Amino acid sequence: MTKSLPEFKYMSFDVVGTLIDFESGLKSCLQEIAAEADVTIDGEQALTLYRAARYSENASLFPDDLVRVYLAIAPELGLPVDKRYGERLRDSARAWKAFPDSAAAMARLALDYRLIAMTNARRWAFDHFSEALGNPFHAAFTADDTGTEKPDPAFFESVFDFVAAEGASKSDILHVAQSQYHDIGISRALGMTNCWIERRHAQKGYGGTIEPAEFTEPDYHFTSMAGLAEAVTAARS
Repeated sequence: MTKSLPEFKYMSFDVVGTLIDFESGLKSCLQEIAAEADVTIDGEQALTLYRAARYSENASLFPDDLVRVYLAIAPELGLPVDKRYGERLRDSARAWKAFPDSAAAMARLALDYRLIAMTNARRWAFDHFSEALGNPFHAAFTADDTGTEKPDPAFFESVFDFVAAEGASKSDILHVAQSQYHDIGISRALGMTNCWIERRHAQKGYGGTIEPAEFTEPDYHFTSMAGLAEAVTAARS
């Protein structure tokens, strides 16, 4: 039986894509560059190209890797092939916005749980994301902290060690994420209870996130963070 929401002590969160709207941030920056170059681009096509370029063998840590990614996708979008535009795309991460429901939901959840960030982003970018969310986290793990990226089990093991030092275990954590590939599948394989936030429920495909080899049915499923926060309130009333 799946544990009830009030039984958890922690909630761990994917950040980019679950709490921070990185797809809109990427598309907005690319469309600004396109407008300056008098070019029209399709946002979903840009995300498809981004996904293919991002998940390559020579990828580096995110979002620094956006410089390389831009140079790879610019020719196919008809955009100027110039490193300074790649740097502009990378630096746009500092201003990426949280989804409209994220900050309020996190503030609500922080009343009852210790919130842990688990992000493949580097620490410099996470600091901006956390500020946009109202700095709700009890602890945070970035690619810089773990030396790896999800879905590597070692990333999750770092979090398990942290909660163990606080006298808890992975069974006390509900892992919350939108990425089937990076989070939902591997969290299930590692024996965690998980919650899928299906941000793209009204859109086709996986957007800027790599498609999983197979779909994992989550323990909990909502289409927004507001939905999760409302369920917690209902379960505790």
